[in-house]
Amino acid sequence: MKDKTIDYMLRATWQAVARMYNEEASKFDGSMAIGFALLSIDKEEGTPSTYISNRMGMEATSLTRTLKTLEEKGLIIRKKNPEDGRGVLIYLTDLGKQMREHSKSTVLKFNDVIKHNIPNEKLQHFIEVAETINELITEKKIF
Repeated sequence: MKDKTIDYMLRATWQAVARMYNEEASKFDGSMAIGFALLSIDKEEGTPSTYISNRMGMEATSLTRTLKTLEEKGLIIRKKNPEDGRGVLIYLTDLGKQMREHSKSTVLKFNDVIKHNIPNEKLQHFIEVAETINELITEKKIF
């Protein structure tokens, strides 16, 4: 194929972003998945595990492995939901809160650098295109 497809550009860009985040997270003995999971947990109130998987767009089995890793690293603790005995709330430990702040600053730096290097008008077009692609997929207008 001579021209790059839209699919190729999306995959290649996301793979580059994921590689970049994983390289940065490895400096703190983490990963991109760990960072995004930490950012999905309310730092004061705790968060139901089902909310985390929905927010991250992750399958339950993948989230289970990620939560196990977070727990083993001492970043989270699990507690029964007092309002729903069947559910579990995930809370950040003090170390988890520190790592969450590292993750947050990393994401914000990425956004700042992109905003500094790409004119706002182009970013708005990018956002519109990404939203349209997501809508077409969600509404099953492609396949």
